[in-house]
Amino acid sequence: MKECKVFKTTVGGREVAVEIGKYAEQANGACVVRSGETAVMVSVCMSPTPRDGMDFFPLQVDYEEKMYSVGKIPGGFKRREGRASDKAILTSRLIDRPLRPLFPKGLYNDVVVIAQALSVEPDIQPEPLAMIGSSIALAISDIPWAGPTGSVVVGLVDGQYVINPDLNQRATSSIHLNLAGTQDAILMIEAGANEVSNEEMVGAIMFGHEEIKKICKFIAEEIVPACGKPKKEIELYHIPADLDAAVREYAGAKLDAALDTFDRSVRQAGQDAVEKDTLAHFADTYAGLEKEIKDSLYYLTKEKIRAKIFDKGIRPDGRGLKDVRPIWCERSVLPRVHGSAVFTRGQTQTLTTCTLGMLDEAQKLEGLDEEDKKRYMHQYNFPGYCTGEAKALRSPGRREIGHGALAERALIPVIPSEEDFPYAIRVVNDIMSSNGSSSMASVCGSTMALMDAGVPIKAPVAGVAMGLIKNAETGEFRVLTDIQGLEDFLGDMDFKVAGTEKGITAIQMDIKIKGISEEIMHTAINQANEGRKFILSKMLECVPEVAPELSPYAPKIISFNIPVDKIGDVVGKQGKVINKIIEETGVKIDIEEDGSVHIATFGDIAQAERAKAIVLSIAKDPEVGDMFIAEVVRILPKVGAFCELAPGKDGLIHISRLSDKRINNVEEVVNIGDKAKVEIIKIGEKGIDLKLLEIIKD
Repeated sequence: MKECKVFKTTVGGREVAVEIGKYAEQANGACVVRSGETAVMVSVCMSPTPRDGMDFFPLQVDYEEKMYSVGKIPGGFKRREGRASDKAILTSRLIDRPLRPLFPKGLYNDVVVIAQALSVEPDIQPEPLAMIGSSIALAISDIPWAGPTGSVVVGLVDGQYVINPDLNQRATSSIHLNLAGTQDAILMIEAGANEVSNEEMVGAIMFGHEEIKKICKFIAEEIVPACGKPKKEIELYHIPADLDAAVREYAGAKLDAALDTFDRSVRQAGQDAVEKDTLAHFADTYAGLEKEIKDSLYYLTKEKIRAKIFDKGIRPDGRGLKDVRPIWCERSVLPRVHGSAVFTRGQTQTLTTCTLGMLDEAQKLEGLDEEDKKRYMHQYNFPGYCTGEAKALRSPGRREIGHGALAERALIPVIPSEEDFPYAIRVVNDIMSSNGSSSMASVCGSTMALMDAGVPIKAPVAGVAMGLIKNAETGEFRVLTDIQGLEDFLGDMDFKVAGTEKGITAIQMDIKIKGISEEIMHTAINQANEGRKFILSKMLECVPEVAPELSPYAPKIISFNIPVDKIGDVVGKQGKVINKIIEETGVKIDIEEDGSVHIATFGDIAQAERAKAIVLSIAKDPEVGDMFIAEVVRILPKVGAFCELAPGKDGLIHISRLSDKRINNVEEVVNIGDKAKVEIIKIGEKGIDLKLLEIIKD
């Protein structure tokens, strides 16, 4: 057996053990991270040579949810893990984002990080262990990387910050913050929150960073010296110095002229013309180096745009640093849809729809969490036409799933409870046009569509994306409100903040530099607060309040409870009773294990009320004095008429109680199929005795 080295530390008061050398020995780096009964294995591998034709770093991160880790057999025909769940994809993104900025620029070798959850106990989440494991595996590998990093989850429970909260703490926490960073700075933030203040959120981030510093020190001072391999010397891609100097001298003034406009299309046409001219000019001098010429132009363009923002406060579209692009909105744009809205900010536009359904239409989940269904479903689509690309439609990628999850996280705190609003809710963002921050536009559009649909949200939510231009030498920085695509592409940070008038509901931060300071964070969050409230005011001009009624095309749902021990009576043998109620009334009925009953109709609400009365008549033990609308189902001509009070529950109207006058035959008064209002006058061992009150005429 290979020698196994074990290193131990504590994270958030729990012991964490790292095993190295026992498994996956052929990987560039690998480890198993354990805490309690949760165990995650992480491996990293790098290809020996760069991938041909690459112009970006090909890092691939995959997080695998092994169903055996929670003692489950996967569903589906094959009974094996298939396509990654949304949760696994989101975790892959969490692992990827703090790792990526620390790889050297110009590295085009494939790097693959695989994290596998091998054993999971509910109180100890595998995701932060996977993130720590990825840092350890890279740090001890021979792959060039400027780590280590540390990662934690921070909660806020009863006013106290908690590192890696357990299952009960997560249920009551007002913050769920995924945080990663180095010993010096924050690299990645992903948070959902229940309308917390700026100070509470920054406090959570700084509290988590203190724990991250300890993790980084543990890796750097204990694990790497004992297990680390020497880093490989890799020839990184770079632009030849003479070519770069020549391109800058030739194209500098031309680029200045091309960039001297606030019109995006004119600017892009000018840049394209400069590129075409520069390529032609150097076609002979630097034959075969077209990629290097284009890269030189890219970095020169980046420097000029950043300098204009940094030195003069002038953004590519002419706005000031804190200005939000022009906004216009529409509501109820699709008449047959339960709720719809269009939110447009600059050249970014989303069409958002809201669809309401029965609770049994909630999304069923199969994963490692205790949660098995999702009532509020939020989906995001980014078709090629929204950026003017001739691109075929395909299933959503990681970016689309990530953006949908961010918008969902922002809105969950304001979605009404199942008790207050017993509907499954599906919101879909179709991005119609994109020039930066479409995910935050999705938050705004979704709020409007929910309000248009009549969903009684607790408060409207708006979102804004903040950018950053930082001088690496002096440390000076400029924070930009409502960044557009070019500012995101050429800037150092994409910091998205969503929330209500009261506080923050979601944050996501990605950076391209090696971390941001507490000062930058405070500035970005406070500036975002101003921008968010301005955007919210524009939204409320269009949709000032929740629609007072649901769409006529939405289901009308009545909810109530019955005793659990009566569920079987309502359902009946092989579903005969409940199916008969559905057939008679035309409604849809959903009964949950706790006795909650939800009756939906797309037509007359009276039919839902009728179905409710039937269900209650079955679930309720009959009492003397109760009155029913009953159907005559059997006649004994000289004895009386049997009436069905509820499916499987009959009573007898004796012939003497059918009329005030003496009659010789029951059929003088009622016939099979007649409806009658009856009252229970006696409940005995032989059955239920009824009195006829009146015949119900059609």
